[in-house]
Amino acid sequence: MAKSGTTTQGLRTAIERSGYYPALVAEAVEAAVGGEPISSYLVHQETTFDSNEVRRHVTVLVLTGNRFIVSHTDEQAADAGSPSPYATTSTESVKLSSISSVVLSRVVANPESYTPGTLPREVVLTIGWGAVSRIDLEPAACGDPNCDSDHGYTGNSTADDLSLRVSEAGDGPEAVRQTLVFAQALSEATAATSTPAR
Repeated sequence: MAKSGTTTQGLRTAIERSGYYPALVAEAVEAAVGGEPISSYLVHQETTFDSNEVRRHVTVLVLTGNRFIVSHTDEQAADAGSPSPYATTSTESVKLSSISSVVLSRVVANPESYTPGTLPREVVLTIGWGAVSRIDLEPAACGDPNCDSDHGYTGNSTADDLSLRVSEAGDGPEAVRQTLVFAQALSEATAATSTPAR
């Protein structure tokens, strides 16, 4: 389930509709946003299965004129450290000028007959701002199949701070549409912050 929009009241309503600890989530997000006007937001809830447990998770993304705010809330079962179930909420505030990449991957069925404006079957929104980087290394090789020299390693470094997958089958077509709207708003906002003044 994903909800998007542009107002503080709309954000609170979307959090309440998600039904996932709305008072806790709303308080954390609203504290991070402060008094800034909201340009766009996205509320996405997902359910995962971990062994014999069902776990829920909600991600709230908020775009203001100057910042990108991301909030995650997870529920945890009782454990040795806590005799009762508990939830963990975190928020991170990122200056728009710090966002290095906004990647939107679209999965489209029957691409040979694609019509512009048709919703993708699923989208993956990946946002990088340098807090988390992933390095994939592998042994380097040369073109000689008989060479047994050590050529060191080669690899890629990828900014991968947030990745959010939304599918039509799992979340519904409106959730896919709302993710596209938010991704476009974020992409436009980061482009505007990197455009030099004339």
